[in-house]
Amino acid sequence: MLEMIFNGANWFALPFWALMILLPGWKVTRKVMEPLLPIAVLAAVYLYLLVTGFDGASLEGFSDPQLSLSDLTQLFGRPQVMAAGWVHYIVMDLFVGRWIYLEGRDKQVWTSHSLLLCLFAGPVGLLSHLFTVAVMQAIRQNRFSIAKSDSSDTNVETPKESV
Repeated sequence: MLEMIFNGANWFALPFWALMILLPGWKVTRKVMEPLLPIAVLAAVYLYLLVTGFDGASLEGFSDPQLSLSDLTQLFGRPQVMAAGWVHYIVMDLFVGRWIYLEGRDKQVWTSHSLLLCLFAGPVGLLSHLFTVAVMQAIRQNRFSIAKSDSSDTNVETPKESV
């Protein structure tokens, strides 16, 4: 059962990533990605895994303020905890990917590269998107400044020669 939930969560998320990366301009993609329902479904799967997979010892271990890396490794050694942790990653990465996609559409910024990175390394994809937005804003502002200065140069009156 646990393996089926784990595989199902993986396969459930992939079509959303495919739409955002491969068909970002398709109106169906935006219609599918605007609601939070797909992420809520995965969050419910996570909640189920959390409630059914964590016993008192696991919860106590995670709440230890002096949790060491080796202790954490031991906790994630349990399949139920690892499955919950993995679905946690899927939920959060898809949430961030959806935000990147929607913000990219609103700001008219290319996002496929950032989404691909987010799919495989969430925070790297987020950084890529933030960098892409900053670069595009700088380019657009520079173009605006150049266009503005060009238009003001053509409007400059030249003094008339006196006779």
